[in-house]
Amino acid sequence: MVGELFEFRNYGIPLAHHWSTQRTGAAFGTDYLMRTAVAKSNIFVNTANETTYYYQDLDDQGERLNGSRTYTMHFEAGQLPPVRGFWSLTVYNKHHFFHPNELDRFSLGTKNKNLAYGQDGSLTLTVGGEAPSDPALHANWLPAPDEEFTLYLRAYWPDTSIVEGSWQPPAVARS
Repeated sequence: MVGELFEFRNYGIPLAHHWSTQRTGAAFGTDYLMRTAVAKSNIFVNTANETTYYYQDLDDQGERLNGSRTYTMHFEAGQLPPVRGFWSLTVYNKHHFFHPNELDRFSLGTKNKNLAYGQDGSLTLTVGGEAPSDPALHANWLPAPDEEFTLYLRAYWPDTSIVEGSWQPPAVARS
């Protein structure tokens, strides 16, 4: 059973587009399943008002994410994670470790100053598959292993809309 806790969809609070989250980080109380799941998959979490974590194992069609395929996450203008700190989208392999890659790129987010935004202010991130041939889109690409992987969206010092649950991440669409 503990092995199933590597699959984020097996615990936490289900959200739209197959995302899940949890609100008990660093304050589990008697929620022993959540405590075990976090210890197994991503130890050292903060409280929800310090960092909100969103987990994703599935694409918008409910199929398991696999790096042999290409996915996009499209944030409409003004819909990036509302944070007072920073946000990041990270790829983890099936063992919840970083995926070694030639770019040494493991996440994208606020700290990436060269992300390419659409003319309307939207942001589309690409995950997995082959590197984009368009150099302008290469900055928005996150390599993934050629097997199952997990996405992890972190919102550091989240805005009230995240903490209260009115903001949620967009779908991870298979391209």
